[in-house]
Amino acid sequence: MKAIVTVLLVSFSAATLAQTPTGKAPDPAPATNRVQLTATYITSLAEEMRGKSPALQAARARTNAAAANVGTVRTWDDPMARLGGMAAREDMRASEGDLIYGVEQKLPLFGKPNFARRVARAELSTETANADYQFQILRRELAKAVFRTALVDEVVVIGQQDLGWLETINRTMDGKYRASEATLVEVLQLQNERAKQATQLETERDRLTHERVSVNRMLNRGLLSPWPTLELPALARPVHYSGGLVDLALKHEPRIQMMLQQIKQAGAAVDLTRRQRYPDVNAGLEMRNYTGDGSFRQGMLVFSMNVPWVNAGKYRSEIQRDEAKLKAAELDLTDYELSVREEVHMLTVKIDAARREALLYRDQIIPRSQSALDSARSGWEANRNTFRDVLDARRMLLEGRLMYARALSEQYQMLSELVLCCGLGDMEALQMIGATAEVPPEEKTNPK
Repeated sequence: MKAIVTVLLVSFSAATLAQTPTGKAPDPAPATNRVQLTATYITSLAEEMRGKSPALQAARARTNAAAANVGTVRTWDDPMARLGGMAAREDMRASEGDLIYGVEQKLPLFGKPNFARRVARAELSTETANADYQFQILRRELAKAVFRTALVDEVVVIGQQDLGWLETINRTMDGKYRASEATLVEVLQLQNERAKQATQLETERDRLTHERVSVNRMLNRGLLSPWPTLELPALARPVHYSGGLVDLALKHEPRIQMMLQQIKQAGAAVDLTRRQRYPDVNAGLEMRNYTGDGSFRQGMLVFSMNVPWVNAGKYRSEIQRDEAKLKAAELDLTDYELSVREEVHMLTVKIDAARREALLYRDQIIPRSQSALDSARSGWEANRNTFRDVLDARRMLLEGRLMYARALSEQYQMLSELVLCCGLGDMEALQMIGATAEVPPEEKTNPK
């Protein structure tokens, strides 16, 4: 399953809207280029993580151990060699032999080795499914971490642009103050705004450094390895809740696949435990020689077996124990399937809310705030408005741009969750079940 590949391919191919154009933000770590998040880029990071993550390497080691365990199941147990002697009168030893030797072998009856092998194979399937589940989980977390990093990159860009805007306004303020067209209070207000924005920008840069550290840790790189500036993708199309989406999740969700394998393993354990009630039969060959001249005296073929009926109640308890474990695994799966249904609905609601919020800020709040700022600035420069109007409009625009970026990042993080939940494997899956809709023409206008 290509969970994170799918969310990006589906969302990026569905997106028809561009982001608000922004400038380049200075990076805490050396970065000489900008990279927009694409399916190919995220896939390359996921494959790097697959090969270097200690957690995934541990999961592969457990899978290898389970594979090796299949080969340890013996059809024929090790034979038992026997050697002994007899102390008796000379004539008896000469007659019956006083050197006793032989071999005993447990017979592979009642299919016990086959059932033990089935349990080992079921364990291998469970570990394989668990390794895939761990990869899907880490790939989802990696995608979300990358989207968070892109968000902070955008926040730093916006902060840098706002600081540059304040510098430009400061030059205008200096000229107006020298011309006695601005008051000292307005000058101090502007200085306070510059100081707060500069401090906030440093805080966001530190936050960006930490987000990059988090991604580097997941990729098992050096914690302070440099990154390019990441750009958020365009707004994705809506995803609608549907029965097909739920059915897809119930069929392909990685943890459900792992739990199904656990149920098979528990069922195989029940079958093996039931076979343990059958007796173990051993075949033995015993021979005797006389040490006086080394001649053969006699040989015996012996069969032996345990008597399991003596502990019939214990065997019944073992079967009840394993059947209870099987029942618990089945009930766990039923409960988790219910939670998956709920989660699919919750994620579609959150994705829709994030997209609706992003559209609100992109198409309404940001354009109006930009117009208000342009108008307030023009009026202030012409001495028709107060500087407070300029600052208020500037804060309104700044908040709008930040909220748009946060909503966009939130949409893609929730899409990452949804695609893991559905276990999607190709870019056409959402379209085939009608989970996406065409972007209306009125939504294709780029934000200012």
